[in-house]
Amino acid sequence: MSFEVLEQLEAKVQSAVDGISLLKMELDELRAQNQQLKEENQHLRNEHQAWHERLRSLLGKMDQMSSED
Repeated sequence: MSFEVLEQLEAKVQSAVDGISLLKMELDELRAQNQQLKEENQHLRNEHQAWHERLRSLLGKMDQMSSED
């Protein structure tokens, strides 16, 4: 193999390594974002459940008031 071919091969390998490094960094960022979204989703589910319970309680009170009349 000539020196030029080895240099081209080295450049291609370095390019591939750089690309893989960038993809790993992007993957780490996406994993962190995914975790944050999971936490936000859980918070919203909890909030939804709390509102649901409050609404159920209010409807129960309204039913009691109508049955008292």
